[in-house]
Amino acid sequence: MRFIHTADWHLGRLFHGVHLTEDQAHILDQFVAFVRDSRPDVLLIAGDIYDRAVPPPEAVALLDDALSRLVLDLRVPVVLIAGNHDSPQRLGFGSRLLSGQRLHIFGSFSDDLTPVVIEDRAGPVYIYAVPYAEPPVVRESLRSDLIQTHQAAMLALIERIHQVHPPGKRSVLVAHTFVVGGLECESERPLSVGGAGAVDCACFAGFDYVALGHLHRPQSAGKDSIQYAGSLLKYSFSEADHNKSVSLVEMDAQGRCNVEKISLTPRRDVRCLAGYLADILKGPKSGENPQDYLMVTLLDTGAILDTIGKLREVYPNVLHIERPSLMAGGELHGSRTDHRQMNDTELFAAFFLQTTGEPLTEEQRSAYAAVVNAMQQREREVMP
Repeated sequence: MRFIHTADWHLGRLFHGVHLTEDQAHILDQFVAFVRDSRPDVLLIAGDIYDRAVPPPEAVALLDDALSRLVLDLRVPVVLIAGNHDSPQRLGFGSRLLSGQRLHIFGSFSDDLTPVVIEDRAGPVYIYAVPYAEPPVVRESLRSDLIQTHQAAMLALIERIHQVHPPGKRSVLVAHTFVVGGLECESERPLSVGGAGAVDCACFAGFDYVALGHLHRPQSAGKDSIQYAGSLLKYSFSEADHNKSVSLVEMDAQGRCNVEKISLTPRRDVRCLAGYLADILKGPKSGENPQDYLMVTLLDTGAILDTIGKLREVYPNVLHIERPSLMAGGELHGSRTDHRQMNDTELFAAFFLQTTGEPLTEEQRSAYAAVVNAMQQREREVMP
């Protein structure tokens, strides 16, 4: 069996105030062309379809166009799950009707773990789709007080799957989660603040392939059959060195999988430049696109008039400028921590210390985590 694994489209994303709709449409055109040429038996999309719970109309139109071409024109079955950025109910609207067209959308969590079954010459492959859900949702649905963490929730769900799965048959799991040891980047929203938001790769024993979403860098998670496809585009400057791709997977009759990473070419790349202003204004090197989205680190020590204006004459899409030399003196010199590398709890703790002069206590840290987790859960269902 041949299938394609992708995830983390984040349609409707803003990048430093820039709408990425045109960039996303460009990459989805390439993606649809790749699906047409590779002729897979099924397409797996592992969550974070949209960037937020209430996506802008142009993002909805973009998804509608892409799925229509994939399902109606190319007639490729699609298995799609909600991620932590998606609204489960909105994404899952009409899912029972759409399944008749081979578009299988799993938005809201359900204890009904009926698989999507795809046949090839070697027989059936059972695809189990587990949309993202907070542990309290899983705990209530499965009526188990033992489920307090993402790890416990995932173990309980997989145990149920193994109970109903036909012995000896090939199986694939599609899930949206953070596996211990995974490489993170700035553009990923934590699944849990102040709690156990990660799961161990040992949870996935027994599956022939695990198609994961959430982490934006393509990577394996403990073993080659457990894969993050990564995002289609770079959504932060911390991803400048990423090689974005989609995964083309060939599964044999015994369930052994060969994974090939297929790169797509973005309309504009995301890059970081560092140097002196005069050198940077000489323009891009051979093969570099002046229209790329750029973060520029200037090494100049003196004052510069209209820095952004000068840079944008050569590079129109400079989005962020850093001046390390300006931090060489004054009160701010004592803080060498890059806030972009800090999580929400660390940022709040630093702010609390700076404003009160006292470190955050464990009780205060727990209270902060409870409030933020509740806000994030409500945000997924926020009304327009």
